[in-house]
Amino acid sequence: MKKTILIISAATLFSCSKKGNENTAVISPEAKKIESINIERQKLNDRIAIRNQQNIFRDLSGTHKLKFTSDETSALFGTADFKKTGRDLYTVSGNAQSGKNTLEIKGTVKRVSEKHLNFEGVITQKINGTVFKRTSKTTFLDEGKGKFWRLQNKINGSGFVDYIDIYF
Repeated sequence: MKKTILIISAATLFSCSKKGNENTAVISPEAKKIESINIERQKLNDRIAIRNQQNIFRDLSGTHKLKFTSDETSALFGTADFKKTGRDLYTVSGNAQSGKNTLEIKGTVKRVSEKHLNFEGVITQKINGTVFKRTSKTTFLDEGKGKFWRLQNKINGSGFVDYIDIYF
């Protein structure tokens, strides 16, 4: 009986010997190749994403002078703030004021060329007690008459010509 216990103990002792770190995963050469391709693809995708956020045209972020002139009233002066939200895409908000007459602009601007800004939002005018809102999509254009983009939808609700300019 003692011999049997001794033989079983010896067999157990030798069968449980440590052989090192067998838990380390062995990666096949094919898996290594696929992993390196995936790493390069991710780097390329990151570069493309950065490039897609860069403007095609000059950056408009910051504060710009805003001017309103009309046959009905004297000129209004103020500022418009542009905040970049995407590639050549900005949110714009600003106002101009002179006495009780005001102009407020709020919306988004997409710069589509060096001369064109597409505007979508609300332009609210309060001139001599009359409120007029412009809500349709419109364009500001550099007409070459100065360093500003001029609103192209110039006729207001009263039939008068309004000039709304954003300076660059």
